[in-house]
Amino acid sequence: MTGAVVTIGGPPGSGKSTAGQLVATSLGLEFCSVGELFRAEARRHQMDLAEFGRFAASHPEVDRELDQHMQSLALPGHLLEGRIQGALCRRAGVRVHDVVVTAREEVRVRRVADRDGQPLEEARAKVHEREAVERDRYRRFYGIDLDAERPDLVVDSSDRPPLVVADAILTFVRDREGAALG
Repeated sequence: MTGAVVTIGGPPGSGKSTAGQLVATSLGLEFCSVGELFRAEARRHQMDLAEFGRFAASHPEVDRELDQHMQSLALPGHLLEGRIQGALCRRAGVRVHDVVVTAREEVRVRRVADRDGQPLEEARAKVHEREAVERDRYRRFYGIDLDAERPDLVVDSSDRPPLVVADAILTFVRDREGAALG
């Protein structure tokens, strides 16, 4: 257990969900993913992720409801996975260990293509569209510019297996928390 909320953000295909699940398991934290919630809402609306992203761009209540739910979970003992959860926690005065997992674009696109069973160019187009739509929504709805945010730790997963990425995050959190986490 940690004395702060752990947040893990990053662009699509960066490995943030995989790393987040490994870290949550290792630290005994509850893993909460806004991406999973967003995908579930897309399915509920019978839309693919890109369609639902465009829908959410003109329906701010979608993001606000999901982010309010995630922020209600911003308590010690939780790991929140989502692009802006760290920024939202800081703005709310929540003690947070804010981590961003990133990777080179070609790596991220390949991961998304493999995960979703898409050709590379289709995955690239969807990743670009998703990133553009999300950046616009975050700026308009929250005044958050992802390029201007400064997380506590950035881990590049391009050439690292998930366990190595998770270990870097675990080391960082344990160092910040001190000996209490062993």
